[in-house]
Amino acid sequence: MQKFSTAVFAVALSLGAATAQADDAQCSTVKMADPGWSDIATTNAIARLLLESLGYQVKIDSLAVPIIYGGLKDGKIDAFLGNWMPAQQGFHDKFVANGDVQQLARNLEGTEFTLAVPDYVWNAGVKDFADLQKHAEQFDKKLYGIGSGAPANLSLKEIIDKNEFDLGQWKLVESSEQAMLAQVDRAVKKNQFITFLGWTPHPMNVKLKMHYLTGGEKWFGSKGDVYTLTRKGYPQACPNAAKLLSNLKFSLEMENSIMAEVVDKKTTFDQAAKAWVKTHPELLEGWLAGVTSKDGGDAKEAVKAKL
Repeated sequence: MQKFSTAVFAVALSLGAATAQADDAQCSTVKMADPGWSDIATTNAIARLLLESLGYQVKIDSLAVPIIYGGLKDGKIDAFLGNWMPAQQGFHDKFVANGDVQQLARNLEGTEFTLAVPDYVWNAGVKDFADLQKHAEQFDKKLYGIGSGAPANLSLKEIIDKNEFDLGQWKLVESSEQAMLAQVDRAVKKNQFITFLGWTPHPMNVKLKMHYLTGGEKWFGSKGDVYTLTRKGYPQACPNAAKLLSNLKFSLEMENSIMAEVVDKKTTFDQAAKAWVKTHPELLEGWLAGVTSKDGGDAKEAVKAKL
């Protein structure tokens, strides 16, 4: 790989060079991570489709969120497309703010992530975190979370530990996203009270009649954003792959549609993502701007050939 000085590299970026610097062999495999969330499986599938079309290999490991951040810091993971903010503020402060991990780009706007309830629970008067304790027995004093170590779970644990909203005697039930939603489905079929971590984008917003509780903004924020992170120095070491990753911008509609396709048609995330890109080729203009194939060829032609 040609070695550019920091000053030259900065000038190239500021000028928005039409073509990114080609990556060498050390960048041929892009190592990514998935915490087991459907939305990240969706965005990872799009990234994989594009990267592999350009000649890269992609390795995606399923890891808990704390392990992902540690892997980024240690250089064992190249990129993570799932930095939900402000839900992951603690991890941002620990790893990103001090420069151990780089924030590359915002890839999604307008997210929500907080406790939710089915519509019949909402209609019964549970509309705010402060309403939960009033119906403690109906909820069996349980908050249903996702995988152990997830930032949202840590926020719920803090609420319990500090007896916020008088929830000190409640229990957090941790499980995978799929197991949590299966529990919700069982409760809904029986019209039982349940509160669980909900977020958008996710097909649960289409499948379930649900509402997000107010009152948890201190821990979860109101509307949020999702960012793409990389290991320190990755954009400089692998500028072409990093340019593609920095270009990836998604929408709630896109992610919800792809995830719904996976759920409704029992297809894979890779198949659903490829189908979406084939029917929305206009997205390639922004995603591939300033990007080449790994060997320096035309990126758009390389991707279209794989579609």
